[in-house]
Formats: sequence, C-alpha cells, structure tokens
Amino acid sequence: MPALWHWYAFPPAVPMEELGTDGHPRLGDFMPPVRLNRRMWAGGSLEFLAPLHVGETLRRRTRIADIAEKNGKAGEMVLVSLDHEISGAQGLAVRERQDIVYMQIPDAYRAPKPIAAPQVPDLSESVEMSNPLLFRYSSITFNAHRIHYDLAYTREVEHYPDLVVHGPLQANLLMDMATRHRGFAPTLFSYRGVHPAFATDVITTVATKKSDVEWDLATVAGGAHQCMQASAMWEI
Repeated sequence: MPALWHWYAFPPAVPMEELGTDGHPRLGDFMPPVRLNRRMWAGGSLEFLAPLHVGETLRRRTRIADIAEKNGKAGEMVLVSLDHEISGAQGLAVRERQDIVYMQIPDAYRAPKPIAAPQVPDLSESVEMSNPLLFRYSSITFNAHRIHYDLAYTREVEHYPDLVVHGPLQANLLMDMATRHRGFAPTLFSYRGVHPAFATDVITTVATKKSDVEWDLATVAGGAHQCMQASAMWEI
C-alpha cells in the first residue's frame, strides 16, 4: 500500500448531531475542549517500519502527546500533538506524530509572510487544483471541514478568499513525487504548512536533493511562495 494511504483507513465515525458548525467533530470527547474556533492540521512526521498491504486489518492506537498554549504574530493558539501507532499483519508499521493547531477565526484574512519558492529545484511538477479534487479528497478522508467545499462558509465565516487545499492532500502529492522519482518510499517523512493554498492556485510540487538519501520538498503556489514544506529521508 502506498505510503500515507493509512490516512484513508480510519475515518472519524461521528453522527451528524455531533458535528460542530465548521463540520469537524465537536471537541471534548477524545480531543480536548479547546475554546478557539479555527482548527488546522499544521504538520507532522512519520517513521515507516514495515509495509502495509491492501486487504489486511489495520489498527491504530492514539494518545495525546502534548498540549501547548502559545501566543505569536497570529495571536493566541493551542497546539495539540497526537502520537499514532499503526499496526498491520506484521506488527507495528508506522509511528506518526500529528500536530493540530487551534486559533481564533480573524475578522479578515491576513496572509502569512510568504516564503519564497526554491529557485533551482531538482524536480518540479505542476498539479491542477479544482473544486472536484478537493471534494473527492474530503470524501476519501471523511473530512467534513467546510473550508474545503463550502465557498460561502469559507469566505463569510472563516474569511479565507477561496476554498482551502487540504494540508494532507499536499503531503500526499509530495510523498508521491518523492516515491516515484526515488523508486521507493522514504523511511522518514515530515511536513508542515507555512501558507494556505487555494483551489484557484496553480500548485507546483518541487524537490531539492540535499543528498541521494535526503530531499527537501515543497508545494508552491503560483510559482512564488511555499505552502507546505516537507523532508524525505531514505535509509542508507
């Protein structure tokens, strides 16, 4: 099974009445009852220990590893770090850290300070974004967050200028590019979002090879600024 596809295996089985107004499951069950009202998958890291196979039974064990309150340029935020262990028929297969950030929805969209795109990447591929792509990715991950498919909500409530491209979708695109060009999936993979990407953006996935076994990766919007940064490492 391709690396990261375990993300499709554990949909949040929450009935409609337990969803919040943003489409996410209401907080206070497993996830802590954070009072801030914007939720974002900020980044994460993974270690791949054994292959997973289509058709086998997978199990995931999750614990809250850390909860940290911070104040920055974007205001108050709470960072919740989750540790996942995914096991298959051969035992433990993936160790994963997932970082979820909560912030207060601002009264207007303010773009983060842009980080320039790599000037001379070793690899570059264009990926066409579209509303159907975002809808289908929301469907396969059972993600009902309305910023990915409900334009009126996205603009009027969360004040983004357009539908937002999922962070995990960008991570999947980067992992796919690295795996295809290297010939096999990396052993270690980490990623973090640095700027929103939108459905109307022209997205490019790029890779810069620090060495044969360590690549820096990024999604780039409009050829100008990075949206997601990632790192892939292979065992020597």
